[in-house]
Amino acid sequence: MLPTTWKSKGSYFDFQEHQVFFRTEGKGPALLLLHGFPTASWDWHKVWTPLINRYRVIALDFLGFGFSDKPKGMDYTIFLQADIVEYLLFKLDIQEVHLLAHDYGNTVAQELLARSKDPSRVSICSICFLNGGLFPETHRPLVVQRLLMSPIGRFIGRMMTPKKLQQNFNRIFGPNSQPTPEELEDYWELIQYNDGLGVAHLLIRYMRERRKNRSRWVGGLEQTSIPLRLIDGLQDPISGVSLVECYRKLIPEPDVVELPLIGHYPQMERPNEVLSHYFEFRTAIDNHKKPPEGGL
Repeated sequence: MLPTTWKSKGSYFDFQEHQVFFRTEGKGPALLLLHGFPTASWDWHKVWTPLINRYRVIALDFLGFGFSDKPKGMDYTIFLQADIVEYLLFKLDIQEVHLLAHDYGNTVAQELLARSKDPSRVSICSICFLNGGLFPETHRPLVVQRLLMSPIGRFIGRMMTPKKLQQNFNRIFGPNSQPTPEELEDYWELIQYNDGLGVAHLLIRYMRERRKNRSRWVGGLEQTSIPLRLIDGLQDPISGVSLVECYRKLIPEPDVVELPLIGHYPQMERPNEVLSHYFEFRTAIDNHKKPPEGGL
């Protein structure tokens, strides 16, 4: 599905005078999809139809990403993005929700989990994480991400080109599941849409937030009784093997599915495998059983 087609099937809502793009479709228990950096909710298009056949699915482009507004000078914090998510769920009259998150979206999910201790907040029923920086000590950012966080970050974003994007994505995708030229064009369209490169250095600050709020966000994972599953592509140099090792060490009774030949974007690289492991996870929850270790 082309990003333009994805956009045509979505809508917008206003948040603090900014427009935020979202899609919702399907019936059943609410499932919220949270995308990663630097892309958008289009990342979920390969798993969308099977998911909406079972659940009421909601996906949004975080502020500063994809087809949402990208205001200059905005303080793009994880807390702000969680506020936006909560506002959308309120607008949709959703009180209980399952989360499927990737990368940047993992951290937003962690903040939502921390907030869910308050009974007045939306109730989180389960969380399934894909690759991402759940633990700041194991996160291995690319050189371009480090440069974006540096004092010259505002210039680095402007210097990004389709060729450099391809080089970076080739590093983080699995060896047998590299993005096609057409997919790279689609990613580029989403990233540069509405001058997105001009705010990349502001969005990347979430990596500092992870370190600053580690006790809140990692502590929430360590202490929760909410069902959790990690589906991780081990070929990912950013959050592959190191993430799995730390997750098994810190999370009680860890439920981990390892995907040996897959990189940073499991839902794009092997959507059917991700769906299989996710549906297994949800079936076990519905049957009040612990999912088998390692998935199917």
